[in-house]
Amino acid sequence: MKQKGFTLIELIVVIVILGILAATALPKFVDLGGDARRASLASLEGSMRAANSMVYSKASVNGTLGVAGTPANTDLGNGVTVQTEYGFANSATELAKAMDLSATAYTVAAGAIQIKGAPTVANCQVAYAKATAAAPASYTQTNNGSGC
Repeated sequence: MKQKGFTLIELIVVIVILGILAATALPKFVDLGGDARRASLASLEGSMRAANSMVYSKASVNGTLGVAGTPANTDLGNGVTVQTEYGFANSATELAKAMDLSATAYTVAAGAIQIKGAPTVANCQVAYAKATAAAPASYTQTNNGSGC
């Protein structure tokens, strides 16, 4: 009497082949780049806050806080000087100097620091609003789904 069916070895080989096919095809269907850019955006905001805290500390120690319309030059060391108003960097460009950002990964435009690899860089940025007499500097993430 002849039995019909597959042996255990044949079934394991088929499962292994299907696993290899799934592993090679999965990256084509799943976009992990957007998740990575959104995580980088959160990290960028944290870096901006930390760098601006350092700028404020240096401005306080040096007595170069500055006021609106009359920014002061605060020396951060290593040849980096940042214009400050009320102790904080007075623009995103000035803050970027303190952060020493990679030009290949980030760009500074229109009062924000943007992630270059995004499909629409304006949809993947952290906007910077300088300090006023009544409020410290503020940061606003723009994270528009598929554009980031």
